[in-house]
Amino acid sequence: MARGAVGSAACGRLRLLSASMHKTLIVTNDFPPRPGGIQAFLHNMALRLDPEQLVVYASTWKRSREGVEATAAFDAEQPFKVVRDRTTMLLPTPRVTRRAVSLLKEHGCTSVWFGAAAPLGLMGGALRKAGANRLVATTHGHEAGWAQLPASRQLLRRIGESTDTITYLGEYTRSRIAAALTPEAAARMVQLPPGVDEKTFHPGSGGAEVRARLGLSERPVVVCVSRLVPRKGQDTLIEAMPLILAKVPDAVLLIVGGGPYEKELRKLAAETGVAGSVHFTGAVPWSELPAHYGAGDVFAMPCRTRRGGLDVEGLGIVYLEASATGLPVVAGDSGGAPDAVLDGETGWVVRGGSPEEAADRVTTLLLDPELRARMGERGREWVEEKWRWDLLAEKLKQLL
Repeated sequence: MARGAVGSAACGRLRLLSASMHKTLIVTNDFPPRPGGIQAFLHNMALRLDPEQLVVYASTWKRSREGVEATAAFDAEQPFKVVRDRTTMLLPTPRVTRRAVSLLKEHGCTSVWFGAAAPLGLMGGALRKAGANRLVATTHGHEAGWAQLPASRQLLRRIGESTDTITYLGEYTRSRIAAALTPEAAARMVQLPPGVDEKTFHPGSGGAEVRARLGLSERPVVVCVSRLVPRKGQDTLIEAMPLILAKVPDAVLLIVGGGPYEKELRKLAAETGVAGSVHFTGAVPWSELPAHYGAGDVFAMPCRTRRGGLDVEGLGIVYLEASATGLPVVAGDSGGAPDAVLDGETGWVVRGGSPEEAADRVTTLLLDPELRARMGERGREWVEEKWRWDLLAEKLKQLL
């Protein structure tokens, strides 16, 4: 072999060795078994990174015996190392910062991914001094709220200055967060939304069995999968049901999920006179969620913004999971929810809090099987084109 070829091969091996030695520390308050969308996002991304080059520093879920046992069992199943802080809420205190710095040095990490930019990204400066050469801070929905308040806005600006990249979910969150950053930090922002496992969420995911079990096999089903809180708009759907039933008398609203708003929603269904057409499943295991999406003919969650913009939908991954399952979607206009819908192609966006608009779009879909099929197919295509986990994980690898 020529000397030049040998030298080139050696350089290639060195580059591969250098890449293999690159190690990442994830610092997060949001990690399973604590439930939630951010937790699922981080875990799915972590599973797609090299487990030998990854360490997770996370809070403890619960201090109860049950919580400790569940956390220990979860951590033992992971292919990467998980280090738990003793607190149930990880904050950038001096003690936590020292621990993060210690883990960075102990494991030879050269990059850091803050699972939620605010407030953990405030540790960026200390970790940079300790040897981190890449700092990535991911934003979700709450940072858009931070950007509106003077004190937290200044903290967000500090995070932007001390990190290499702040990621955002969609245009709504980008525009609001960018306004709080320096022009230089805003220019470094990169979109990194959560993804969808298209192999888990797909048409034929078991919806027929769920419908049969719930006694809904012969009824048109509007399904809403989400935590039961006022922002999500399950109350708007209940208020829309009289209008829907006027045109589709056997329709049923299937509300999947648990949460603090359930009692009020059940009361509203009774007061509205539609209790017999609203079915609550309560919380269901994650493994059964694809089948519950599939139990619907239409997915609807007309979310709305509350508390002067502080309580807002960051993106709405449920719309994309529904699209992957082949359902047309009806979304609210809160925050970044419209970013998860191709309006007029995969579904429609309506004014959050408007039962009339929600009823009109839901009824149109229930009465038109061809339209449902066309929108469902387009939604599935869109997820495969843009929202697959493997595509988004590659982007994260490049950022780190």
